[in-house]
Amino acid sequence: MHLSRRALLAAATATASPGPPTAAATGRLRTGFERLAADGYALLSGRRVGIVTNPTGITRDVRHVVDVMHADPRVQLTAVFGPEHGFRGTAQAGGSEGRYDDPATGLPVYDTYLKSGRPLADVFTASGVDTVVFDIQDAGARFYTYIWTLYDCMEAAQLAGKRFVVLDRPNPVTGRAALGPVLHKEFATFVGRRPIAQAHGMTVAELARLFNGEFLAAPVPLETVLMTGWRRTDFYDASGLPWVPPSPNMPTPDTALVYSGTCMFEGTNLSEGRGTTRPFELLGAEGVDGRWAAAANGLGLPGVRFREAYFAPTFSKFQGKTVGGVQVHVHDRAAYDPVRTGIGLLVTARKVWDGFAWRSDDWIDKLTGSTRVRTMIDAGAGTDEVTGAWQEELAAFRRTRKEYLLYK
Repeated sequence: MHLSRRALLAAATATASPGPPTAAATGRLRTGFERLAADGYALLSGRRVGIVTNPTGITRDVRHVVDVMHADPRVQLTAVFGPEHGFRGTAQAGGSEGRYDDPATGLPVYDTYLKSGRPLADVFTASGVDTVVFDIQDAGARFYTYIWTLYDCMEAAQLAGKRFVVLDRPNPVTGRAALGPVLHKEFATFVGRRPIAQAHGMTVAELARLFNGEFLAAPVPLETVLMTGWRRTDFYDASGLPWVPPSPNMPTPDTALVYSGTCMFEGTNLSEGRGTTRPFELLGAEGVDGRWAAAANGLGLPGVRFREAYFAPTFSKFQGKTVGGVQVHVHDRAAYDPVRTGIGLLVTARKVWDGFAWRSDDWIDKLTGSTRVRTMIDAGAGTDEVTGAWQEELAAFRRTRKEYLLYK
């Protein structure tokens, strides 16, 4: 008898528990970890557990889940796996904490950053765990690396013969829709392993199901502990949860709101606001003046306005220099499209500032998933033309995505 990939996936995930939220599950949001703990950690009973997490893996009263689980005799937590920036969050972008023993718990902490495939599977094997748990707050953008840590860890767990459990948390910018271009496979990197939309509109549990069903060579035994009380239209402030910066330059949910669009400025010679108190909301360069804000406002982009702004980054591009540019002010979150806004800002920046240039390594192609954005803007295309070019592939991704959504 021939079994389809989705039938195999269903078999691999049939034991997921606790189950999906029901219509009666209303009121205060409960994260995957809260539901796991409330169930007495039954899903982890008798297992040697390792957890992939970072400073966002916290309880409502801001205790770290590693500290909580380590102190609970019902859980045999034996290892921690740190992603980019590290388990305790001491490293900047592009860094990690390496291998060490956690001073607070004595647990061994293993570094997953830039590891994948068999080398990462060997880390899981060496740790002695039989179940790998994932609990990290995502930011909702394809190029935010934690979702690819999720993907790499799922692949490695399958290779190492481990169970994989995802504890769900909200998408801070809602799960209403997928937006932006879809990655072309020849541009796969750690800021985009597989063809998903630039703003995916999914939670990490939904992404895990998508990865298992569409992209992994063989599905991992996957279990997901879902949230209750979360709706796809909810922004992060509706959750009632404390916000912990998932990375040093993601200080607030407002940052996450604009990030899937303005992070594209990493691929240019303009500052994306790193080294300021409003990264990804402040954009600029030496020689830019008020003409940029005027041109951007002239686009009439929904839900957003642009203010002429001047700032001096304390690190990264233009460190210690005063630059001119814009601050992005979102006034209607429901109408705002971050990716379209980012394209509009790129188009207008190139038109009003003769110093505009792409990064010499064509990093913009890695961020956007193809050469299209760069080449179209260089050819003089406008915002509507650029965003219109990816609609067919986005529609196809939305159809695939729909099969893996878990919340209404």
